[in-house]
Amino acid sequence: MITTKTTLAVLASLLALAACGEKAQTATTRKADDKVTSAGQPAYLAKGFKAGDQTNWEQQTRQRAQGQNEYARTAAKPQ
Repeated sequence: MITTKTTLAVLASLLALAACGEKAQTATTRKADDKVTSAGQPAYLAKGFKAGDQTNWEQQTRQRAQGQNEYARTAAKPQ
């Protein structure tokens, strides 16, 4: 008769062996990176953004960061 300890030992060994069967997860092809200033889909671009214009891209990034700045968003409290 099979005991509980034997059953648990068999299950543990099966789980350990199942982990050994994992396949390698390597990329088969490498995708070239695009410049950050290149345009994506038009629906996701900021209004007035021109593709390839690095100065405009930096301005849009600064404006977005300023919108997330807590010191700029909250009014100064009078003392």
